Amino acid sequence: MVKKINFVDFLTNFVSIMKKIVIAAASLLAFLGANAEGYQINTLSAKQLGMGHTGTALKLGSESMIFNPGALGFSDKTLDISGSVTAIKADATATHQGVDYKTDNGLSTPLALNVAFRIYDNLQAGISFYTPYGSGINWTKSWPGSMLNQKVDLKVYNVQPTVSWRITKNLSVGVGMMLSWGSVNLDKALIPGSAFDEYAGQTILGHTPAASVNLDGTSHVSLGANVGVLYEINRKWSIGANFRTKMGMKMTSGTAKLNYANENIAGMLAALPLGQINEATFASEMPCPYVLNVGGSFKPDDRWTIAADVTLTGWNAYKNLEITFPELPEQLQAIFNQDIPKKYKNSLTYHVGAQYAVTDRADLRLGLMVDTSPVNRDCYNPETPGMTKIEPTVGFSFRPVRQLSIDFAFMYVAGLGADDARCEYRDMLNQKTNIFVADYKCHAFAPSLGLSYTF
Repeated sequence: MVKKINFVDFLTNFVSIMKKIVIAAASLLAFLGANAEGYQINTLSAKQLGMGHTGTALKLGSESMIFNPGALGFSDKTLDISGSVTAIKADATATHQGVDYKTDNGLSTPLALNVAFRIYDNLQAGISFYTPYGSGINWTKSWPGSMLNQKVDLKVYNVQPTVSWRITKNLSVGVGMMLSWGSVNLDKALIPGSAFDEYAGQTILGHTPAASVNLDGTSHVSLGANVGVLYEINRKWSIGANFRTKMGMKMTSGTAKLNYANENIAGMLAALPLGQINEATFASEMPCPYVLNVGGSFKPDDRWTIAADVTLTGWNAYKNLEITFPELPEQLQAIFNQDIPKKYKNSLTYHVGAQYAVTDRADLRLGLMVDTSPVNRDCYNPETPGMTKIEPTVGFSFRPVRQLSIDFAFMYVAGLGADDARCEYRDMLNQKTNIFVADYKCHAFAPSLGLSYTF
């Protein structure tokens, strides 16, 4: 027989769980703003993806607005239009107690569009729109880690007007203003089936959660800057640097929707006084870490181009995350408001790539990236597979006419794995803290198509 639930104890624990869930949703949005982690990283140009997504020290025309605004000043084109779209198919596996649980992810399609034009011979301007993040992860409703995450859909959109000035023959600087906004849609279990069964003293639900919640929220527009410089040492060597500032991403409201395993479970839980919690408005301002790129390029002859970049992402900005509930009564704010520590560390991404001009109309490319993880394995929540990744790439371009380039690239993402990764969660029914432990693996396929037109 199912035990009677103590609703006072249940609500106390439910408040604690909701705090963690809301914090998770808000921190996910902050997580989107920096260029590290996630499958969407390094898909902002089909052409440069084939070269390991290098570009800090290369003259890329309109695409330089993203890679290094300073390089745009070297363009000699009156108008430069480019665009890319990438189809990302990512899969992850969690091994828990000897059993493999796989994600059921759909296809994601991040894109980038760039338009640049000449004002004077040494002055260029333009605007870019891109979705540096746009995929999700679906662990399914009833896997044993459902209390950490069931499904996440993450999106960030950037609009960046840019101006670039070639100060001397060999030196150019540029600056872009970044306008960014994003959204998060998150599903996770409030009451895992295993916790419900333990409380009931019999197997009723198994891995099927007794109750789950959907959280949906959108951030305000946040502002930042993308600043770059490119110096051409001589006809063979160039060096460049690019800095994206830290931004504050504000989220001021969100909605929650509860889902139950079945009507009987819903009836048992319907008496819980959840109204105030469901309608709670939360606010948070999270720092999106700075990103610093430095790179060099070398042209040994007219056909070869070799480039290397290093990216530093300032993840140590996440020392803490503050969440407030300004519209709740003070006594509830005392329960819900939190200032929690974060345990991320700075991360590095290494890029190398080469391009060979087979003919005047065709180029071949090859590249490699190593994307290191900032995530602490003792606080591992599988919203995205937070592990170091090896990412080989290939690509080619074909120009049917001089002004038009058709670009194709392919990237394979191989996660190095996260063994014995763990995350605490609160069992509301049985009033105890548990730790979910699993080994994680991931991989992804990412073909990319691009077009560019100049005159």
